[in-house]
Amino acid sequence: MTEAEAGDKDFGRLSEPFRRELLAYCYRMLGSVEDAEEVVQDVYLAAWRAYDRFEERSSLRTWLYRITTRACFKALDHSRRRPLPADLAAPQTNSDAALDAPTREVPWLQPIPDFLFTTAPADPATVVVERQTMRLALIGALQQLPPRQRAVLILRDVLQWRAAEVAELLEMTTAAVNSALQRARTQVPVRGDELTEPAEPQLRALLDRYVAAFETADVDQLVAVLTEDARWEMPPITTWFEGRDTIVAFLTKQMRVIGPATLVPTSANGQPAFAVYARGRDGAYHPHALHVLTLTTEGVARIVAFHGASLFPLFGL
Repeated sequence: MTEAEAGDKDFGRLSEPFRRELLAYCYRMLGSVEDAEEVVQDVYLAAWRAYDRFEERSSLRTWLYRITTRACFKALDHSRRRPLPADLAAPQTNSDAALDAPTREVPWLQPIPDFLFTTAPADPATVVVERQTMRLALIGALQQLPPRQRAVLILRDVLQWRAAEVAELLEMTTAAVNSALQRARTQVPVRGDELTEPAEPQLRALLDRYVAAFETADVDQLVAVLTEDARWEMPPITTWFEGRDTIVAFLTKQMRVIGPATLVPTSANGQPAFAVYARGRDGAYHPHALHVLTLTTEGVARIVAFHGASLFPLFGL
C-alpha cells in the first residue's frame, strides 16, 4: 500500500463517524435536506483532497466543522431563506376562501427524516436533546437569522461548543461570539422553550385519533385532537389557517373532495409524521401529502402538510 493509499484509508475511517452530525449541522444551517447532503458531499471531497495538509493543530472533528461552516456560508450566499407559510403572511380567517396557487418559486423549508440524523446507541437524554433541537419550528426560526449568528447559535446552544472554540472556528473574537449569541437568543430561544409532550399512552391515543379522522373522513375525531389555537399549513400553498374551528371547517370541505385516505406513520424532525395517500380515480392510493405534527399535552397544536409526492422518496416511502 502506498503512502497516499494509506492516507486515503485513514481519512475514510476517521472522518466517516462525523458524517451524520455534519449533515444535521448543515440541515440546521440551510433548512434543506437536499442542500445539506450536497454540501456534506462537497465537504468530504474537499477534506479528502486536503487531508495530507491536515496538521492536527485541532481535532479532525473541528477541522471538518471549519470546512463545513465555510461551505454553508458559501451556499447561503447564493440562496434565499427557507420559510413556512406562517412566515410569509397572516392566517386566512375565512375557511371558504379560495386557496392561493402553489408557489414553486419559494424555496420552502424541508422536513428531515429522523433516520438521517439520529445516532445510535445514545442515552435517553441525548435522544431528547437531539429531537428538540431538530424540531421544524426551530429550524424555521433559525432561517430568520443572519448566517453567522445562525452558526454561533447552533455551535453554542445546540452543539454545546465553548465560546473560545467557536471564536477560533469562525475567526472571531470571543467577545464578538458572545455578542452574536445574545442577539440570536433574543430571536431564537433554543433552550428553555421545549414543548411538554404528552406521555406515551396519551400520545398514542392522539395519533390514533388523528389517523382515524383522515382514514374515515371523521371530522369529530379532528375536533377531539386539535388544540383551540392549532395551526394548519400546506406548503407550497401559502394559505394557512389558525384556530380549531377554522381548520375543521376547511378540512370538512377538503375531506368531501378527497375522501377517505390511508396514512402511513413515519417521523420527521423528531416529531410524529404521516404519509397521506389519497384514492385516485383509478381506485388506487397515490401520495398526497406528508403531515408533520407538533404535539402538546393539550393535543395537536400544529400540522405542516407538505403537499405533493416530492418528499416521499426522501422518507423511503
